[in-house]
Amino acid sequence: MTSKPFVSGTASDTSERFPDFPPREDMQNPIHLGQPAIIAALDFHFRDSETTLVLGEVPVAMNVEQTRAGVRIPDLILAFDVDVPGIIERNGYAINLVGKPPDFVLEVASPTTGRRDYTEKRQDYERFRIPEYWRFDGTGGDYHDAPLAGDRLADGRYQPIEVEWSSQDTGRGYSEVLGLYLCWEEGRLRFYDPKADRYLLTYHETVERAELEAQRAELEAQRAEQAAEEVRRLRQRLQELGEECPR
Repeated sequence: MTSKPFVSGTASDTSERFPDFPPREDMQNPIHLGQPAIIAALDFHFRDSETTLVLGEVPVAMNVEQTRAGVRIPDLILAFDVDVPGIIERNGYAINLVGKPPDFVLEVASPTTGRRDYTEKRQDYERFRIPEYWRFDGTGGDYHDAPLAGDRLADGRYQPIEVEWSSQDTGRGYSEVLGLYLCWEEGRLRFYDPKADRYLLTYHETVERAELEAQRAELEAQRAEQAAEEVRRLRQRLQELGEECPR
């Protein structure tokens, strides 16, 4: 990643715009990306909304003129050093206008699109030259060919990324693009930061942490008030003792 966006198009380049596509109709994205706030967690982790694109269901094509058959809409997309406002205004990711393909895409398995994810879409993302393509199947492999799988571009072709399984319920693979592990844990998608040695927090974990911090702050305030009251009591007692002592 660099500090300046590498783009050939700009935010004012909106004469070419993707059409509106119908939203995905199944519940897999809300369950695995929406409710746990995976996109928000990744967006917060990278913290550069002007040049780092972290969104779900963004149309991707070589150019805006592609027919619907030439457009893919990944469930999760990340792209570094790009003109995010321009992509949003164009309603999609036109590789020729952005100047580079997305860096990372992920598909969440569903009954209707599962097989296409690891066949047709894999071929298209390879053709788009997207460095990493990941697939997550919360069912454990009913819809995809594996619970968790990733591919990395090497010499123009996708090569499988190793996924380590410590048990039947826990597996993970490393994304060089993100610097994070993608984890399959009892049917849940998690992202793990090896540098910080922690998971990116889900929405519920973020709320729980905020509540705990608020409780700790309240407890500390109560202890401080109790200590101040004890000091006042001792001072009062010392004053009383001083008045009682004969001179």
